[in-house]
Amino acid sequence: MGQACRAGRGSPAPALAGDQRRVGLTDWARTVLRDLHPEAPRLDALEVVSSDASHRRYFRARPMAGVSCIAVDAPPEKEDSKPFVKVGKLLRDADLRVPEMLEVDLAHGYLLLEDFGDRLYLPCLLEARKTGDGATIERLYRAAIDTLLDLQEHVDALRLPHYDRTRLMEEMSLFPEWFCRRWLQVEPGPNELAMLDESFGFLCEAALGQTQVAVHRDYHSRNLMLLAAEPRRPGVIDFQDAVRGACSYDLVSLLRDCYVEWQPALLDKLIGHYLEGARARNIIGAIPRQRFRRDFDLMGLQRHLKVLGIFCRLAIRDQKPGFLADLPLVMRYFTEVAGQYRQMAPLLAWFRQQLEPRAQQKLAMLGKRMSARRYGSKAPGQQQIE
Repeated sequence: MGQACRAGRGSPAPALAGDQRRVGLTDWARTVLRDLHPEAPRLDALEVVSSDASHRRYFRARPMAGVSCIAVDAPPEKEDSKPFVKVGKLLRDADLRVPEMLEVDLAHGYLLLEDFGDRLYLPCLLEARKTGDGATIERLYRAAIDTLLDLQEHVDALRLPHYDRTRLMEEMSLFPEWFCRRWLQVEPGPNELAMLDESFGFLCEAALGQTQVAVHRDYHSRNLMLLAAEPRRPGVIDFQDAVRGACSYDLVSLLRDCYVEWQPALLDKLIGHYLEGARARNIIGAIPRQRFRRDFDLMGLQRHLKVLGIFCRLAIRDQKPGFLADLPLVMRYFTEVAGQYRQMAPLLAWFRQQLEPRAQQKLAMLGKRMSARRYGSKAPGQQQIE
């Protein structure tokens, strides 16, 4: 079901009674589908599928038996759909499997896309882990890495915005603003701000020193899909933020996924699969494995600092507290990897002493409140988000 598969952690789609954007999207989809399928009866209604971490909403249209597509509502004052259209074309030209764009109305923020079905990587991986099906887990990841190599080899990175120092630093600034100040209510002092700036600068230089390639920027188990017609390669969604950046970025997004964790032995094997393919395709030079692993680790630290800020922003600003449930894994990734690099020691010490205990306390309180709501015992005046 393409982008529509991004259901899950966020709040449900807004109430649709009297929703004029849904009415407009439905009328537009009827007109488009009448041209595409003149033999079909009038489209009755759109089925709500999901919202995602942005302001986009997704609906399924079934104009006739055996035919379905995804209608996207992306309000133009809140979502710029031009990058989605541009990057989608780049990926299709590179023979990646992304949803076909059946019709686009940028002025109104309406899109009609090919329907990829319902099978996200994440639930398939979780089921395989539950049943001990290591062969399926490895097969899915090897297919995802092969598709990533296709992206890096065939997509013209020069046609994408550069993931430069300014962009990298802006992303990491989400950590002190949203994770520290807004969620934990911890104000970094002058010494902490200087330390953060030095740590962020170190991570920036590490990223910029890598081979620069096309980067999906959110390449993980909730943006990859199993397609019935093409079981050997995943469908790729949510690609609109693609940039030109470090060759390890998408790999670390995939293997140190914020939604599912794997043992080091599997990570080592899959990193080796990537390196073998990247060298064979001349994507990267003869970089030693140890050096690439360092690049992989440091890129992961940059990403996970950013994600800690993004998840808290989604919870506080966008009223999607479900993302807080994924903070413990992201924090664990950060502390485990940062502990291996002396340049990260000051930030790691502050994190463990000042931030992690307060985060754990707040997450424990949140868990109790969610449990209380489940059983109808919410205390008077209780807030949705701390």
